[in-house]
Amino acid sequence: MRPALDKVMPEAWQAAGAFSSAIREAALQRGLSAQESEFIKLRASQLNACAFCVDLHAREARRAGIAQQQLDLLPAWRETALFDERQRAVLAVAEAATALPTTDESDADLAGARSVLGDEVFVAAEWVAATINAFNRISILSRHVVRPRDTEGKIIR
Repeated sequence: MRPALDKVMPEAWQAAGAFSSAIREAALQRGLSAQESEFIKLRASQLNACAFCVDLHAREARRAGIAQQQLDLLPAWRETALFDERQRAVLAVAEAATALPTTDESDADLAGARSVLGDEVFVAAEWVAATINAFNRISILSRHVVRPRDTEGKIIR
């Protein structure tokens, strides 16, 4: 078993948490909503197959008020009309920032997202995507465990 990054270097984990908090606040100040941030975090985590972060951000997305149907359909967001223009734009950012390097197709998606969001919100979305991608890697490398939860989200012992 590999050592957990957060356990062996807790000061780095604390710094990562502070960085994440700073990005969250800066993104909110620039007009990226909490729901939009959770869409980015959850979609990137799905693409990276980070079970711990998918579990966490699905719960956070519900707390932020995202409809369960949208959460259920998130992997197929391009195939449904249930996502509005801004939601589609932030999801395009999440996917492009996760599946690097960018391609002609993802560059076109990013250009479209920027035209919908404007520069400040677009850059905020990119920062949120870059941050969750880092956390996905930390959780995967640390083998963070998903614990069983009840219907209210409480850990089952």
